[in-house]
Amino acid sequence: MPVDTPPAPPLLQVRGLRVAFAAPAGRVQAVDGLSFDLAAGEVLGLVGESGSGKSVSMAALLGLIDDPRARVEGSVRLRGRELIGLAPEAMRQVRGREIAMVFQNPMTALTPVYTIGHQIAEQILAHERIGAAAARARAIELLAAVGLPDPAAQARRHPHQLSGGMRQRALIAMALSCRPAVLIADEPTTALDVTVQAQILELLHRLRADFGSAVVLITHDLGVVAELADRVMVMYAGRVVERGTAVDLLDAARHPNTRGQLGSIPPLAGPRPPRLPSIAGMPPALDRLPPGCAFAPRCGCADARCATRPELLPAAAPHAAACVLRADERAAARLQAMAR
Repeated sequence: MPVDTPPAPPLLQVRGLRVAFAAPAGRVQAVDGLSFDLAAGEVLGLVGESGSGKSVSMAALLGLIDDPRARVEGSVRLRGRELIGLAPEAMRQVRGREIAMVFQNPMTALTPVYTIGHQIAEQILAHERIGAAAARARAIELLAAVGLPDPAAQARRHPHQLSGGMRQRALIAMALSCRPAVLIADEPTTALDVTVQAQILELLHRLRADFGSAVVLITHDLGVVAELADRVMVMYAGRVVERGTAVDLLDAARHPNTRGQLGSIPPLAGPRPPRLPSIAGMPPALDRLPPGCAFAPRCGCADARCATRPELLPAAAPHAAACVLRADERAAARLQAMAR
């Protein structure tokens, strides 16, 4: 009889990641119990409003939080190796070579006084036994791979001499210079026009296929999620409030915050609404979180049950939400929102 092959272990395992910062009123919990698995070649979308904990959680994963008063707890395992508490020198060997990050603002992520080619070659030299000439040659190859015209000339330019889209491509080339197993892309299409956004998304599609890297895509744009992600996690006030496959979450969102974000997207068909709906209010300050569900003050479906903080349910299901609403209540709320 054929023997079933056991599933491959996750490339990246995050369990109970918590990040807290010191504040005048006490510690502020910026990330509260983030857990997920990431398989090789998978794209995980990390969605949420500004301040929800997306970028902070990934900075903690990479050991980039250098505030001595900050507290990072939990477990982050890359191919079974624990990264939390790793010595700084060992962590520097992981960053760039095994996990790389495309930062949100390419102008501030690149050093203004060095050329693009120099900065890419410098990262290659830091992680590989290779000569300077070979590193420069690979930098030019990478710039060509990300679609920059005349890559040899672009390699000799400084960041301010490139457009925003070209800087973003250069940053992606740098992140991929050592062929990392995991690529974290923090808002890779923010502040770019729609044409360049489409080019960057197509580039990420090709890089996933060509390099086989797993990708964590941080964004607030659910359109980008629909284009790229296999699975999605929605964060709010430092916690995951919904998770599921991209298809399940976009077709049948269960958390009111997710439904609110989807509702604010202009429809592609049908009559044009006179006004796009928006989520009322503002995200809460992390040092003044309401008791129970943090989203309750902004939720049109909140009731007495929300006084207790909800957990992700069903806990073991692929699609889960931290919300007390039953399926019939969610359907009624959806119909009510559509009738407005």
